[in-house]
Amino acid sequence: MRLATILNGGKPSLAAYRGQDLIDLAKAGPGLPGDMLAFLAGSEAARSAIASALANAPASAVLDPELATFLPVVPRPGKIICVGLNYADHSAESGFKQPDYPTLFGRFSTSLIGHKASMIRPNLSDQLDYEGEIAAVIGRGGKHIAKATALDHVAGYAVFNEGSVREYQFKAPQWTVGKNFDGTGAFGPALVTSDELPPGARGLRIATRLNGETMQSASTDDMVFDVATLISIISEAITLQPGDVIVTGTPAGVGVARKPQLFMKPGDVCEVEVEGIGLLVNPIAQEEARRAAA
Repeated sequence: MRLATILNGGKPSLAAYRGQDLIDLAKAGPGLPGDMLAFLAGSEAARSAIASALANAPASAVLDPELATFLPVVPRPGKIICVGLNYADHSAESGFKQPDYPTLFGRFSTSLIGHKASMIRPNLSDQLDYEGEIAAVIGRGGKHIAKATALDHVAGYAVFNEGSVREYQFKAPQWTVGKNFDGTGAFGPALVTSDELPPGARGLRIATRLNGETMQSASTDDMVFDVATLISIISEAITLQPGDVIVTGTPAGVGVARKPQLFMKPGDVCEVEVEGIGLLVNPIAQEEARRAAA
């Protein structure tokens, strides 16, 4: 099942794909989940209800995906936990020794944008870099989750472009600021439920293209810490909850490591594609100058 969060009547609403069509679940039938968190809370009963509604959805519920306004798959996750240096080739190009424990840091929901929305290059820096990744969305929470059962806690996967403002990422030992500028975390276009993918989203091709030129190309098999391991380790310290997002790291090819360095600029288009999950497309725009309210 493929589910998207769209803007509908000025608020987030849940939609599902039926082939190439996008079905507005608010019009597909009564009693269906109204947003992504409601779907995650509804578990198998919600899936069954949506599957039945998709088969019988009226013409009035059918949307053109090209005209839809996509929001982040989970608009306001309780937690966004990112993993740095999770591909050995990226650790090498970045000049870091490969860590033997996951490099974890947080993102905030104010940094998120959806499919086709503009990634924003801030006025403070011209070093906006791309990072193609996959994101695992937690469907069932827990603490001290065993690796053997960790994948049972994943509702599905989506594509993520973890835009990084490098100048600010490396101003301090902690990466928080450079990873949290508004409008730099693209998340979408859809959640693909785990049953449609290999366990742990293993063996999938991931590629990042900037203006049509391939910048990153790898397999999710290349992750140092796979999804099950990440969930188990994270949950040793942090209780995971439905709707939490784990962004699993990026492979080699980022702009800051290139010679000469290559950063995204207004007018560029960045695409991240993951086999079986989808294509996330975002143009790049410059931040608008704003003044604080008096």
